[in-house]
Amino acid sequence: MAQGDPMILDTCALLWLAAGDRKLSRAAIRQIEDSAAVYVSAISGFEIAIKAAKKKLKLPLRPRDWFEKVIQHHDLTVLPLTVDVCIAAAELPSHHDDPCDRFIIATAKLNDWTVVTADEQFKKYGVTVVS
Repeated sequence: MAQGDPMILDTCALLWLAAGDRKLSRAAIRQIEDSAAVYVSAISGFEIAIKAAKKKLKLPLRPRDWFEKVIQHHDLTVLPLTVDVCIAAAELPSHHDDPCDRFIIATAKLNDWTVVTADEQFKKYGVTVVS
């Protein structure tokens, strides 16, 4: 049974986890495996679908099918965008301009969760980061 604190993956971390990419450190993989729960924001589905539509990301399945398969395979939980998250994201200081990342940061802050990300900007918001 997993014992670690819950965490949330940013979109790149989700893509790396799905691909078995070495961009995820051993420490990050260990913490993901040991976490009581690992979450992904619904905004990551949006971001992945946009990248696929713009041909910046090649997936073996349609974005929805790929996303659902990865979520199920890795036992992740998808979080919807709530009004609280949307407002909190808008109220964040302007260290980071990517709205998708701001939703993930706001979710992490509201729940006091660690974020798995390689993006150094996340630390400016006072969230714990595993890279």
